[in-house]
Amino acid sequence: MTAEPFDATPDSIAVRRAYRASFGLATTKGVDRSRAVVAMAQALKRASDDILEANTLDLLASREMAVPDLILDWLKLTPERLQTTIQMLQRLGELSDPLRRVMNASYQLEQSQTYCQLMPLGTIALVYEAFPELGALTAGLCIKTGNSLILRGGTEASHSNGAIATALQSALEETGMPVGSLELLPSDRGSSLRDLITQDRYVNLVIPYGRPSLVQQVVRQSTVPVLKSGMGNCYLFWAPSGSLELARWMILDSHQSEPDPVNAIEKVLIHTNQKPSSLVTLWNSLKEKGFKIRADAQLMAEFPDLKLANESEWGEPYLTKTVAFKVVNSLEEAIAWINQYSSGHADSIVTESYQESRQFALGVNSASTYINASPRFSRNPSRSEGIFLGMSNQKGHRRGLISMESLTTLKHIVQGNGRF
Repeated sequence: MTAEPFDATPDSIAVRRAYRASFGLATTKGVDRSRAVVAMAQALKRASDDILEANTLDLLASREMAVPDLILDWLKLTPERLQTTIQMLQRLGELSDPLRRVMNASYQLEQSQTYCQLMPLGTIALVYEAFPELGALTAGLCIKTGNSLILRGGTEASHSNGAIATALQSALEETGMPVGSLELLPSDRGSSLRDLITQDRYVNLVIPYGRPSLVQQVVRQSTVPVLKSGMGNCYLFWAPSGSLELARWMILDSHQSEPDPVNAIEKVLIHTNQKPSSLVTLWNSLKEKGFKIRADAQLMAEFPDLKLANESEWGEPYLTKTVAFKVVNSLEEAIAWINQYSSGHADSIVTESYQESRQFALGVNSASTYINASPRFSRNPSRSEGIFLGMSNQKGHRRGLISMESLTTLKHIVQGNGRF
């Protein structure tokens, strides 16, 4: 029996349905899209028991299949995590409309006026491991910005993703959003990931979220533009003038975001002038909090009870409560090392020198740099009007925080006066 071509599969039909819906969404009013996002929050609240029950089924099945503990942590949807998602959707619905904001254009023609407006991208696909609530949050961001969304989660979260998608789709239907505004592609239906991320005729952007292996797979195989998300392998440079207590707090606080400490400091570069007693104090403090310590060969020679960090570890995230330490001789050496090995989305420095802080901020090739501040990531910061999906470490479509604006594009409009 021959395999069914993708053009005739249920997944391909869903992709085209989302593509058609994107044109209808692009012309909806901001007040209607906001109403739909609020309705999505209410639908999740009504379906909370069903969603949590579905998540329990996913957890049971995943444990039987010996799914890694990291994925189980990402998968476990507690009532608090679900309530936080509901609150974020509610807040998202109350934010001002991001679309059609008029901006001046530097390019002008005679006898006419040119201006720019923010417009939707079109159809967006989220490819993600576990994290069932991310499907709901991304749906809210997409509807708010006039984009249709295709969800492609992992098999470990199939029941949870299905329950969430059903609730959200009912809200979109009730509020009159176009059919196909939100599509879920079940991971066990047969079509491969490649089938989705090569549909560049219908899909305008792919956002992969999960372990680096998933992100890199999407980047390698996709013919659709990719908005990479970064997680882990963030560096801290502890300068000679930097406070021990501040360095300790920055490391600990960066690991506090749950369930995915996106900007967790996993590597620390210490200046050779740091006191050995300060290092021991910091290590003991971290160990008391459940951290594992790794070290380079130079530190190992002085502290033989430490565990050596392999060469490959400096460029890879641990995604656990593990921190590796390395000695450097200068700020310049630290910057060069970070630029070579960091994931490039969030790196920090602890120093009392203004000159050092400026040199670090300008020299480190990362999407964001933190000076004497914790890089801890929050999707729903209290002092911001934005809601964020994650952090991007690329220099392409968008860099830094993945927000509503990340899901928009510019349109140039030229208004003539009828003369030529």
